[in-house]
Amino acid sequence: MAAIFIFDLDRFLSFQALKENREFLVQWTNENRVLAALIFVSGYCVMVALSVPGAVWATLAGGFVFGTVVGGIYVVVGATLGATAIFLIARYALADMLRAKAGNAVRKMEAGFNENALSYMFVLRLVPLFPFWLVNLVPAFLGVPLSTYVVGTFFGIIPGSIVYVSVGNGLGAVFEQGGVPDLGIAFTPEVMLPILGLAALSLIPVFYKRFKGGKVAAAKED
Repeated sequence: MAAIFIFDLDRFLSFQALKENREFLVQWTNENRVLAALIFVSGYCVMVALSVPGAVWATLAGGFVFGTVVGGIYVVVGATLGATAIFLIARYALADMLRAKAGNAVRKMEAGFNENALSYMFVLRLVPLFPFWLVNLVPAFLGVPLSTYVVGTFFGIIPGSIVYVSVGNGLGAVFEQGGVPDLGIAFTPEVMLPILGLAALSLIPVFYKRFKGGKVAAAKED
């Protein structure tokens, strides 16, 4: 993380950097498909694992260079691997330090994970109620199973990733027209409503559990 700022590497995280390096990125990727994929997925994984700011730009670059479908797959795989790495680090290696970094968020999320860990994990990935890096850490402190964390992360980040990768895929046409892409597209009703709908569906097991619990309690009282 320090290297990003010491060497001013964040200057590459911009539309201007993608525009200026467009021809090189596309040509080199076409000539080195496998190597380009490995570098991109590995780099994305490291960014997420170290909580380096700039995942949005990396996602845009994935769509810009690889296209919506392939770029989306690389982004989801890289993000899931990185999130899994920091989860394991937080649970087994740097638990005390990272728990202090998470602060009161552990207490705020505890009830949701205790209710239904998979559903809650899916919702937190779909809807940015908390920062991505924070959602990477807290489940490790609350005893969430690794399999639950991985499944919730993988499927939960797909919708949002596809939106930004699609924007990245259209950057070439935007640059040719001299325009500037609008990242606000991710918050338009056309995009947000389906994502919120998925989040609501994922909470059905939680509501069903509460409803069933309420009926059992009422039956016991009778």
